Amino acid sequence: MLATETQAVAANLVEAMRFFGRARVTGEVRDMSGMCLVVSGLNYAAFNAALLAEPIDSDGSELSHRVQLSAAHFDSRQLRWTYWMCEDYLARSVRRDARGIFGRHGLRPLTEAPGMYAERLLPPTRALPEVELKPVCDDATRSAFAWITAIAFEIPHSFCKAIYGSERAWATGFQGYVGMVNGDPVSTTATVVAGGAIGVYSVATLPENRRLGYAEATMRGALRAARKNCGIERTVLQSTRSGYSLYEQMGYRKVTTFNVYIAE
Repeated sequence: MLATETQAVAANLVEAMRFFGRARVTGEVRDMSGMCLVVSGLNYAAFNAALLAEPIDSDGSELSHRVQLSAAHFDSRQLRWTYWMCEDYLARSVRRDARGIFGRHGLRPLTEAPGMYAERLLPPTRALPEVELKPVCDDATRSAFAWITAIAFEIPHSFCKAIYGSERAWATGFQGYVGMVNGDPVSTTATVVAGGAIGVYSVATLPENRRLGYAEATMRGALRAARKNCGIERTVLQSTRSGYSLYEQMGYRKVTTFNVYIAE
């Protein structure tokens, strides 16, 4: 039986990724055959995604079918895309064959993202700097969020501006925050409430402001704001390699892994 923590992480990610399909008029979100297909309308793989939304308990033919449907959907639009697969959504026999199945449909492994869960956060292990937390709600905060995201994740600014700079994007339940220090934006965090948990996304800090506690201060502030609104304590996220140790110190533990494939 699939663990509750894993279900919370996977369901929250699906809801968060819908943000990209709702950000622009040309975007699209489609639920079909146990998948969620998210189309931003931009030819940038990170903003177009297929996600395995329901477990596969049968053989590899079902996974192959879902990947084939996804490929047809994106290929018809001539868009680069990624497939996010929660490892624990596959039966063990299918998991062993997954890489070959994706390869036969023209996708190669891109990265692995640990899915992490915390029933509640631990207290900080160090004194954190003071950060003014500004919700993303106007042109200035949208622009700052797009700018920091572009630099931190090495994404062309034009793509980030098209997504995060859109007023339409932020009317979807994806709540962003910008951490300000002395009036200057230095960090970002976004939250999504789904799957019975608060999801944490887009945790980023400008290079010159890293290792000073700004990311953790902004993230904790964003989670406090989300808890105040929804009353939920448990939180989930997908970690990068660089953020893993910080999240462990904050009380998160790995409960699953997301295998991310990219179309060639």
